[in-house]
Amino acid sequence: MLSLRKLIGRPINNITAAAALVALFSVASRFLGVVRDHILAGSFGAGAELDIYYAAFRVPDFIYNLIVLGALSAGFIPVFSEMIKRSEIWPGEKEKLVRLANNVFNSLLLLIILLSVFGVIFAAPVTAWITPGFSAEAKAQTAHLTRIMFLSPLFLGMSGVLGGILQSYKRFFVYSLSPVFYNLGIIFGALVLVDFWGIDGLAWGVVLGAVLHFAVQLPTVWSLGFHYRFLLDIRDRGLRQIAMMMGPRTLSLAVSQINLLAITALASLLDSGSLAVFNLANNLQSFPLGVFGISFAVAAFPFLSENAYKIEELKVRFSATIRQILFFIIPASVLLITLRAQLIRLVLGSGAFNWQDTILTMNTLGFFSLSLFAQASLPLLVRVFYARRDSLTPFYLGLFSVVLNIVCAWYLHPYLGVAGLALAFSIASIVNFLSLWIVLYFRVGSLDLDKILVSVLKFSVAAIGAGLVIQILKIAVWPFIDMTTFVGVFIQFSVAASGGVIAYICLCHLFRSEELLSAIAIFKKRLSVKKVKLADQGEARGL
Repeated sequence: MLSLRKLIGRPINNITAAAALVALFSVASRFLGVVRDHILAGSFGAGAELDIYYAAFRVPDFIYNLIVLGALSAGFIPVFSEMIKRSEIWPGEKEKLVRLANNVFNSLLLLIILLSVFGVIFAAPVTAWITPGFSAEAKAQTAHLTRIMFLSPLFLGMSGVLGGILQSYKRFFVYSLSPVFYNLGIIFGALVLVDFWGIDGLAWGVVLGAVLHFAVQLPTVWSLGFHYRFLLDIRDRGLRQIAMMMGPRTLSLAVSQINLLAITALASLLDSGSLAVFNLANNLQSFPLGVFGISFAVAAFPFLSENAYKIEELKVRFSATIRQILFFIIPASVLLITLRAQLIRLVLGSGAFNWQDTILTMNTLGFFSLSLFAQASLPLLVRVFYARRDSLTPFYLGLFSVVLNIVCAWYLHPYLGVAGLALAFSIASIVNFLSLWIVLYFRVGSLDLDKILVSVLKFSVAAIGAGLVIQILKIAVWPFIDMTTFVGVFIQFSVAASGGVIAYICLCHLFRSEELLSAIAIFKKRLSVKKVKLADQGEARGL
């Protein structure tokens, strides 16, 4: 219990340790997300009902991403982190921190309430516009679920401010818990509330998850000395600074969300279940993205903000973090591509989710996986710009990539169906990644590009070797198992995946990969420290 209290209350000042903690809870959250999708796919299949559920998400999610993420990622954390550093030197600055936190909290809450009321009133025409291919009955049901889900941005908005405070103070433990509770709420809705209210139970599960996301962070924020005050001062310098910084970021997120709305509209024109297939495949590829890409980017952001204009320090931080991300994400891409059929059958292949749904999801996931390296790197690249108080550049480049995505999706979807939407998404993600990197290269310098390229070459060769091992093991195991059963698919997946991971680690070790050796050294160090502590405890007890 004491160690748990220390973990909750103590800041984490090391990027790798912070990323590991965020990644650990991301694994838990993503695993619950897999459980959630398994329940949804098994209960409803890739059909009209899941299409309605995912379409209903779009507009409330648009509001949340537009307002909350825009303010926090681009403005609140950099400004708040800088004020924290000043408060450590001049204790009197702490009161300004409390005032700014309440000012941001109340301003965001008021704005979200106004937009949510507007969204509830105009839910029918808005949802009809983004689902042109739905029947009149499906459009009405989508609008109804959307009205229920508009409660979730209120709680997620408040939770976002609390999460921004926790990240700024490097209290990553509790911050990382909130997505776990969010998924637990959705799962409760799918397992319990659906039995009482039908598909409405899914929407109320989303609302419950948002409430839990908010509630779990409250105690730690209070312990930091932040208590609620009804304060709304639009003339406050910190609030204005955040507002100026969030403007371009909000536009950038608006473009990204419009992209999702366009994909929703295109998917509604395809066969029934296409939107569900797109979302289920996207959720599967998001597992490694959340565990590795987003976890490292979130953990690195406060450190990048503190060293944004110290080029050498920024180079070291960025290079180490991007190499750590790619060390994990490149083999994850190979695993997804080579074992996507087995993975989909294990995770989604039950109940109402049939073989045709599996094939569609498998093809879609394959195209998503092509850009996994770019998608995983984008959160870190964008945060470098934000740390340097530049949110315009990611906006302009993001706008271009989104336009490219919509054009490619419009061209490809008649030929490839829902898989064409995933291919368009991958093309746009890779273009966005390359354009951000090129601009950053000319503004900041190489950021240790030579070292990064050498590491990526080692990862890529090792991952290709691992992919070959996976293919060989799949064929070798197949004659001895029954692939029509869950157990048979699980055995093939487990043997091939385990062999691939072992092959990747062995090849990286053969190539003297700095990232692997560093991870091994950290593990040995922590293991030796733990042994010393256990020995000291035993000696203290007279053992």
